[in-house]
Amino acid sequence: MRILKWVAGGAAVLAVLAALAWTFRFDLIILGARMRFPKIGPNQAVVWAQGPAAPAPAEGRPPNIVFILADDLGFNDITLNGGGIAGGAVPTPNIDSLAHDGVTFVNGYAGNATCAPSRAAIMTGRYATRFGFEFTPTPTAFSRVVGTFHSPGAAHENRFDAAAARRVPRDVDAMAMPASEITIAEMLRGRGYHTIHLGKWHLGGSEGSRPEQQGFDESLGFIAGGSMFLPKDDPGVVNSKQSFDPIDKFLWGALPYMVQYNGSKPFRPRGYMTDYLTDEAVTAIRANRNRPFFMYLAYNAPHTPLQATKADYDALPQIKDHRLRVYGAMVRNLDRNIGRVLAELKAQGLDDNTLVIFTSDNGGAHYVGLPDLNRPYRGWKATFFEGGVHVPFFMRWPAKLPAGGRFESPVAHVDIFATAAGAAGAALPNDRPIDGVDLAPYLTAGGAAGGLDRTLYWRSGRYKMVMSGGWKLQVAEEPKAVWLFDLKTDPTERRNLAKANPEKVRELTAALTRLDGQMVPPLWPSVLSGAIAIDHPLNVADKPGDEYVYWDN
Repeated sequence: MRILKWVAGGAAVLAVLAALAWTFRFDLIILGARMRFPKIGPNQAVVWAQGPAAPAPAEGRPPNIVFILADDLGFNDITLNGGGIAGGAVPTPNIDSLAHDGVTFVNGYAGNATCAPSRAAIMTGRYATRFGFEFTPTPTAFSRVVGTFHSPGAAHENRFDAAAARRVPRDVDAMAMPASEITIAEMLRGRGYHTIHLGKWHLGGSEGSRPEQQGFDESLGFIAGGSMFLPKDDPGVVNSKQSFDPIDKFLWGALPYMVQYNGSKPFRPRGYMTDYLTDEAVTAIRANRNRPFFMYLAYNAPHTPLQATKADYDALPQIKDHRLRVYGAMVRNLDRNIGRVLAELKAQGLDDNTLVIFTSDNGGAHYVGLPDLNRPYRGWKATFFEGGVHVPFFMRWPAKLPAGGRFESPVAHVDIFATAAGAAGAALPNDRPIDGVDLAPYLTAGGAAGGLDRTLYWRSGRYKMVMSGGWKLQVAEEPKAVWLFDLKTDPTERRNLAKANPEKVRELTAALTRLDGQMVPPLWPSVLSGAIAIDHPLNVADKPGDEYVYWDN
């Protein structure tokens, strides 16, 4: 018995030592990540370039285009979609108004199931895999943290590929969308638009790849993947940290609270990030009221780290779960700020002739630990199940698009480029494939152009998907799996028909192979493979038989 007690005690000591070693290594990695950021200066005023003092004749003036992108917003986060956070405790009237006053794309799809490739598809109108932007630019330190951390209750370990990491650029800013790609901003600037970017970029920060070098006349935001919303010890902030999530621990330790204006030295924003970006967006709208402008307003809400203003948190006492309440407060704040942008367009007399587009870069994330973000859909960010890629998607243009319209055919982020080109009267590039289409002809004149019939495609490493004719095929190499769903009769992907319908699998596999052959190898290799459970969030333990997929990044 003494020997058994001694062995048990020794094992406990070893477990404690291992945990301490892990924590020490984890903190060293985070410290190394923080050291790459330059010194952050105090807040500085942004002086937006002023347009003409008098407006140009309204006749013939092309529409302003305001594209608002949320970050990791779940399909169920907006009340229009039938649920909303905590059963409707967090109304989203301003986001909902875009649908009431414009067109809802019932089947709107993200360009990818993670942040940066979606943004690359949006900016170019092309599958990001056409130009090698397959994986989200990520610091190697981050991949090492996530890839070597085992979440409690997880049946499948994440993996960090040390050999591949040696072939990744040491500077994450060098993981960039090629400068040879033509962005929406470059296209619209060629039509006389003043082009403005606010918020998240995440498409590279090396020479030639920054937003002000990719067609934007003015850019205010953060080049890398994110920023804190407020300093974590600010008296006006309420934080929620997720101990079960290595991504969360990394963000709290490594993310700065900063912005840059056209490549300036980093400086502190003024207040809560979502409020600040909106303050500046409103000011920029006023500065450009007398000329056509394109505004890309890329909020980082409600992406982690979960940080809410105390005022928004205090407004939701009916939500008892702290994490859900912080998340709900972030969405409440986001919706209110979108309302401020819409109100400013109306105040400046620009409302009628402004095309407003709203969507999310991908679905809600499993690592937030909230089960209902993407209901009624299965899956999460970093999966090609509907929860990862079926996103809120609205367009409002009172002068041209019908109020309260609903479009059933699948549309995707790649369509934003061509739709903006059509609105501005710009010709699409003819020296490269453009995967999107101008959606406006399908929405006007009673939808005279009819429905859309085409094949859509996605890929991230060893995991691929195509959609065509209401059918959806997912193919994964790990675990070896084929999922076939008839979305017309099973939109929430409950019945895998792959075994029952081998002919449809063969047909869609041929389409997948054809499209896959048009893509190029990734610009940098996948370093991290993460196991994502399809039907529960990260803080719920895996059970035998749970479906999952490995996501390569």
